[in-house]
Amino acid sequence: MSTSSSMRVLILIVAMGAVLELAPQAEAARAFFVFGDSLVDSGNNNYLATTARADSPPYGIDFPTHRPTGRFSNGLNLPDIISEEIGSERVLPYLSPELTGQNLLIGANFASAGIGILNDTGIQFITVIRIFRQFQLFQQYQQRLTALVGAPQATRLVNGALYLMTLGGNDFVNNYFLAPISQRSRQYSVPEFSRYLITEFRKILLNLYELGARRVLVTGTGPLGCVPSELARSQNGECDPELQRAAAIFNPQLVQMVQGLNTQLGSDVFVTANAFDMKMDFLSDPQKFGFVTSKVACCGQGPYNGMGQCNPTSNLCPNRNLYAFWDAFHPTEKAARLIVKQIMTGSSKYMNPMNLSTIMALDSRT
Repeated sequence: MSTSSSMRVLILIVAMGAVLELAPQAEAARAFFVFGDSLVDSGNNNYLATTARADSPPYGIDFPTHRPTGRFSNGLNLPDIISEEIGSERVLPYLSPELTGQNLLIGANFASAGIGILNDTGIQFITVIRIFRQFQLFQQYQQRLTALVGAPQATRLVNGALYLMTLGGNDFVNNYFLAPISQRSRQYSVPEFSRYLITEFRKILLNLYELGARRVLVTGTGPLGCVPSELARSQNGECDPELQRAAAIFNPQLVQMVQGLNTQLGSDVFVTANAFDMKMDFLSDPQKFGFVTSKVACCGQGPYNGMGQCNPTSNLCPNRNLYAFWDAFHPTEKAARLIVKQIMTGSSKYMNPMNLSTIMALDSRT
């Protein structure tokens, strides 16, 4: 064999070795499944007859394509940024026609803007994917995955995946406090309603466990009374005290419920993220985090840009990185990145019983 032929063979062997080394890493990319509301919807509502949608400019102005995607953000949202952190591709909305073949191995996003823990939350948005339906679609997804890779590998992927569940805010904003006297507020006081939500949420989380989830991030509600929508209704631009009180009642009960569930299951399946304090950090001191304001939305109309919807005729700030809120309810990509930073590395003040970096380290050993 000539020297040049030997060299070509050696290069080929080295190249094949490199491919073999990379293959397990590619296979090991963790699947990611997302359930919940508009804070985590990546575009499912684009495919529905609903008023809860983000499919027109200037939504998506800072997304890589600079086009609206159905995310309630100027750019990436919480699931996108978590995907980055865990080394995964962005998960597609389950209703996307692109979610076929190998894309199924990445996971899927089932979230739908407007939904809540309760089925009567968000009825004003007409067609949305309520949580029980999100779970039905997840079962459908598992059937499709099994057809693609076989039952054993499908089970491994589902059990080994990371899950994100974001629910609760709409049950207060778009149900209990939707009208000055709502049906739910006639039935329950705020503490009673919160206990009712926690009871129903517990059933939802157990259902998700029964469907195969073994690592679930559960976000509490943020400071509901401090969003631009609420500030626009106030006389002096102050946070709505009733909504703040509701969040302050609900969030500790959520942590307690999750701790009880983990004890019952004998494992730290569910991990709570304290979204209230994560957001209050930069709402209380926006300049510390590089924002010029945590009260005025970047996109909207009226006081604090908190009235109406974000659309092509809205006021629009030139630099989204200087604003904590993108629209009347939702954070900018920059604010979402601050939240994910706490999810990844935050102390027990923010993450209970552990942060996502700890989870990833623990799970890499099993």
